Amino acid sequence: MDIKKEGVALYHTVKEKLHEMIEEGKYLPGQQFPTESDLCEKFSVSRTTIRLALNQLKLEGHIYQVQGKGTFVSMPKLEQSVAPYRSFKDHLQGRGQQLESKVLEFTVISADKRLAKTLQIAEQDAVFRIERIRYADEIPLLFSITYIPWKITPGLTKEECSGSLYALIKDKFSIELSHCMESMEPILIDEAISKHLNVPIGAPSFLLNTITYSNSHIPLEYSHEIIRGDRAKFTFERKL
Repeated sequence: MDIKKEGVALYHTVKEKLHEMIEEGKYLPGQQFPTESDLCEKFSVSRTTIRLALNQLKLEGHIYQVQGKGTFVSMPKLEQSVAPYRSFKDHLQGRGQQLESKVLEFTVISADKRLAKTLQIAEQDAVFRIERIRYADEIPLLFSITYIPWKITPGLTKEECSGSLYALIKDKFSIELSHCMESMEPILIDEAISKHLNVPIGAPSFLLNTITYSNSHIPLEYSHEIIRGDRAKFTFERKL
């Protein structure tokens, strides 16, 4: 299976493909997962790559291991709606903190099946993939991977992505933003992210997945954000 994507870590691509297969029901909750050897053969990659991919799936709660029996698919996570909260930028600026963003990678990739479905585009359509670290007063707080369809922001450059992507979409490309759909769950930091956020491997964090829509109900961007657990607290108001 050819899974290589230019500019994307191979283990991450394998992890995303396995996650997609779980979501599509090719591996069911409680079902035993393929062995490392089977996955190495399936994806034509090294055992190290497979272990990194499986470790990330485990940290995100999609699979679990039973000593002496193997790896199994986790039950679906409980979803519950909560009140919206302020954006990272608005919250930090409201506290008077200095916000900075560093672009680690800026590439154009072809949309796979899962990404095409999320962004409501055709498979193989061009998509900007942007990796960033966001800082508050020079402390790394958040690592993000953002996907934006090329047709939404043609001519987008790496230099422009060091600021607010929402402001960029609105001001440069004259697109009005409507709303976001977000999900948040606790995860543990893996080796790659620990280096970016300067925290130990296994440190608690939050994984925030966001789809942003225009006034025309068109998905504009899809992002994964990993927020340091030791630097974040979320509060929600409930109606009784």
